[in-house]
Amino acid sequence: MQTRSNKRQKELARKEKQRAKQERREERKRERESRPPRGEGQEDPDLAGIVPGPQPQPDEDEEPPATD
Repeated sequence: MQTRSNKRQKELARKEKQRAKQERREERKRERESRPPRGEGQEDPDLAGIVPGPQPQPDEDEEPPATD
């Protein structure tokens, strides 16, 4: 009768994972509520420094391959 104990273990693991996930959600919600509001015209800190559009290629120290 190993299948019943395996099923029970899976159910307990699933419930524990759901509980942990709910705790993380609540923690993020509390963090968002505790942040001071941004003033009008202030940049979103999550988006600070991001430039839309194509990104420049990183400078490489290697020379381009020679074509013959």
